[in-house]
Amino acid sequence: MLHVTDKKNIYKHMKLYTIKTPTIIQSLFSNYRWRFSSVPKEIYLTFDDGPTPEITEFVLSELKKHKAKATFFCIGKNVKSHQKIYQNILNHGHAVGNHTFNHLNGFKTNSSVYLENIKHASAHIDSKLFRPPYGKLKASQGKLLQKEGYKIIMWNVLSGDFDKSISPEKCLENVLGNTTNGSIIVMHDSEKAKEKIFYALPRILAHFTKEGYTFKAVV
Repeated sequence: MLHVTDKKNIYKHMKLYTIKTPTIIQSLFSNYRWRFSSVPKEIYLTFDDGPTPEITEFVLSELKKHKAKATFFCIGKNVKSHQKIYQNILNHGHAVGNHTFNHLNGFKTNSSVYLENIKHASAHIDSKLFRPPYGKLKASQGKLLQKEGYKIIMWNVLSGDFDKSISPEKCLENVLGNTTNGSIIVMHDSEKAKEKIFYALPRILAHFTKEGYTFKAVV
């Protein structure tokens, strides 16, 4: 049995990942956004780690087919390298967010270094939405970011598309079986997720569109 004395340790000692974010974590870190209202039939698709040639463009194409909006949490160095793709995200009417410049782990990074890295990314990403890579953020870092006006956007459904041990079918099942009204879903427009996102995303969009859901961007 795990015994912990503070919120940070509870979060730090979780398993590698859970598909559905535990309610206790959402409650303990209630100053972060984990989901939206459960009343309207709305879903919030989010994509981390891009922009990435071919993959981000595939995602944009699939979203357009269903008139779906989404939020892209971009890595600063990738935006710097692929500015046309980043601009294409904006041109399609999607939201963007800061995901640090180098995909830093907040638990393993000095807070001043971490915030400077986010500031570096902000030179390329015009947004006050922030998602910590790996979902790992020290409480002190979160407070400093919020003082600077950032909204910290987490999730309540993790697709697992980054996990090489699961199949594309399992990735799809993770999303379809756990998404409800107001869910924030994490997927990745990255090379490691390519096979799964190419399989799962069109089916996710088709399924929930048929069920009468609207896909919205985080604002």
